[in-house]
Amino acid sequence: MGPGGIATIIAASSLAVIAIAISYTVIRLSRLIDEVTQTISMINGPLKNLSNAGKSIEQLTKKVTKTAENFLDENPIAMKAAAAVMTAAKLKKKGKKKSKAKD
Repeated sequence: MGPGGIATIIAASSLAVIAIAISYTVIRLSRLIDEVTQTISMINGPLKNLSNAGKSIEQLTKKVTKTAENFLDENPIAMKAAAAVMTAAKLKKKGKKKSKAKD
């Protein structure tokens, strides 16, 4: 066997080692991608539940607001009564502050 045959064997074995290294890297990379995909799907599950809960709370808030608006629009006396209660509460707070300042 001449020097060309030995060089061919060395080149072929080097190429085989490179091919094995690349295939090992591809296999490891595919496993990593599978793990990342699984982790993301595990994280997204609870987030969907939180999103649904947020939507439910938003819908409830809209219903309460709409009901309150309708009630106050249909009953102007209730609006006046609410304003009177708020005014009385503010005056009561001011009275407590003045009595504390006198003591």
